[in-house]
Amino acid sequence: MDYSAKIDAAIQKLHDEGRYRTFIDIERRNGHFPHAVWTRPDGTQQDITVWCGNDYLGMGQHPAVLAAMHEAVDATGAGSGGTRNISGTTVYHRRLEAELADLHRKEAALVFTSAYIANEATLSTLPKLFPGLIIVSDELNHASMIEGIKHGRCEKKIFRHNDVAHLREILEGLDLSAPKLIAFESVYSMDGDFGPIREICDLADEFNALTYLDEVHAVGLYGPRGAGVAERDGLADRIDIINGTLGKAYGVMGGYISASARMVDAIRSYAPGFIFTTSIPPAIAAGAAASIRFLKEDQSLRARHQTQAHILKTRLKGIGLPLIDFGSHIVPVPVGNPVKCKMISDRLLQDDGIYVQPINFPTVPRGTERLRFTPSPVHGPDDLDRLVRALDKLWSHCALSRESLSA
Repeated sequence: MDYSAKIDAAIQKLHDEGRYRTFIDIERRNGHFPHAVWTRPDGTQQDITVWCGNDYLGMGQHPAVLAAMHEAVDATGAGSGGTRNISGTTVYHRRLEAELADLHRKEAALVFTSAYIANEATLSTLPKLFPGLIIVSDELNHASMIEGIKHGRCEKKIFRHNDVAHLREILEGLDLSAPKLIAFESVYSMDGDFGPIREICDLADEFNALTYLDEVHAVGLYGPRGAGVAERDGLADRIDIINGTLGKAYGVMGGYISASARMVDAIRSYAPGFIFTTSIPPAIAAGAAASIRFLKEDQSLRARHQTQAHILKTRLKGIGLPLIDFGSHIVPVPVGNPVKCKMISDRLLQDDGIYVQPINFPTVPRGTERLRFTPSPVHGPDDLDRLVRALDKLWSHCALSRESLSA
């Protein structure tokens, strides 16, 4: 076996299909987000504007977050010292979990190193707690949820995306006495559409199923205190397990679940992804807790964020770009061709200092390749004007369709 040749062939396949992923060297500069500096391959530097970051509110550079992190570093040093069981539980971890439980009005919360790990570890552990568990999952759920369900080795059923009638059909075909869990998301990050939370909760009540809601792209952004879409819609008390992230709207890193104290204790005790992983550093926990506290009280950033998203959508519709608009803060612009999608991304960066990554297969289905813009409260009018002008020019250059795909 020529292992090197196999590796070369696998990588070349990605190049041939126009979906080879490249990393660019970006230096974020404190106090200047969304502006950053790109170091080109030749070593020269260029000022750029980031339009695809998930630090949705710019909290990664907020003074309250930075002050809390500095205080924790000065007090405790850099690392956590181990897994939570051994030496990696500190007062900062406890405070963060208390903030998260309060945020979601749940009894408890559990912090993981990422929301991916929180999903994978929790969903793979639940079948151990409920023998014979059947997980019914939305077909567009995040890869971390899919992996968690797969690793749980339990029976699974997939319902068509946001299709409540199909979900009912599946549930009607299951043994009513069997343990069941419905796994879905509040905001789906590629199209920006919302999950039908109320209708799914109604079905869960009717068929005696648990509910598992991924609020990764909603926490910090929706609801009176930023607890997500379930809070916004007055449905959080009907969700058994909420998954969220500290690395998007809250601007730091890590993930978590929030649920009943009994459920959290069981996951803490049985999930290998939690038990055998070094905990997040105290400074990270302190910064995340400060971010959550701030956004519980401050609604102005959320309001400005939604306004910015609305303005960008209106401007893009005005020049006829095929925008997908489900009313969320995510702004996907379909290109439909992986090569052209990457070319537009490259040209935006090199010619206009605009950074937006192409989204290609397998993140989205073939033929739906897109640019995904994430406007923030700190993008200014000049940033917006430059983006719209550049996209207008490139869309014409690539002879792409301007037929609206708005929902």
